[in-house]
Amino acid sequence: MAEPRKVQYDELESLVGQEIGVSDWHVIDQDRVNLFADATGDHQWIHVDVERATKEMGAPIAHGYLTLSLLPMLSAEVLRVEGVTRGINYGSDKVRFTNMVPVGSKVRLRQAMKSVAPKAGGKQMIVESTIEIEGQERPACVAEAISVIYN
Repeated sequence: MAEPRKVQYDELESLVGQEIGVSDWHVIDQDRVNLFADATGDHQWIHVDVERATKEMGAPIAHGYLTLSLLPMLSAEVLRVEGVTRGINYGSDKVRFTNMVPVGSKVRLRQAMKSVAPKAGGKQMIVESTIEIEGQERPACVAEAISVIYN
């Protein structure tokens, strides 16, 4: 596993306008899709009925929100801000699911820092987050992830 880029809390602003980095590839397997379906109650056949989805679509596909939910795990592989006591997810803007993720495919995260600004005694970061699919031109998901971190 690649080491995340490390930056000090006071140096975050220097990343604005730059690509931060890219995570490792991760396989999206049927077990993960089934667990997500159980956790959310979304058991639509395109996700969990392997036989039907394979016959009608070539393979079952991951839930769009499963793909989005990978952001915290994948982000930890991209950037580590040192000197932080806590961080919170503040939200997401402009979330788009631009391509299906077939079960068995690999995804990774590519991030770029859009902005860093003071917020509630900490710093609000807006990070353009693109979840790519191995071998596909179009990404699975593009979102502006917003978090607030404190030192």
